[in-house]
Amino acid sequence: MCCFRPSRLKPPVPDPVSPVPPIPPVPGDPADRIRVKRVYRAARVSDGKRILVDRLWPRGVSKDRARLDRWCKEIAPSDALRRWFHAGPQDWDAFERRYRAELATQPELLRELVALTATDVVTLLFGSKNEERNNATVLAEVLREEIVRERRAG
Repeated sequence: MCCFRPSRLKPPVPDPVSPVPPIPPVPGDPADRIRVKRVYRAARVSDGKRILVDRLWPRGVSKDRARLDRWCKEIAPSDALRRWFHAGPQDWDAFERRYRAELATQPELLRELVALTATDVVTLLFGSKNEERNNATVLAEVLREEIVRERRAG
């Protein structure tokens, strides 16, 4: 016979339901709405529009996990520039100059990305291991400069 006394058992603890995180407010200044993040990091509600700005799809990342709103490979560095920088990543200033020159030839794409910042946060996603020196950081700077330029002109 089993000695089972219900009074001695603790009541089951309900599983805590994790609350859905609130959507953070969108910054007032569109220039502050541009963020840069490695695509391998988890997607967050605060990311807003998630845009991959690499020419190649990142290794080991499924489309479901990436949770992209858009893949804008046209605005990524050209294949020749990407290969050149990969061969000699120590020449950051030259890469930045060359990539800015490439971006200057695509004003319609820049305007399109700037327009997204009018209502939401835009997170530029990249696959590089270097989080400080990559094409997305250069693109973010150029977009911020475009926003300031538009503000002065408008």
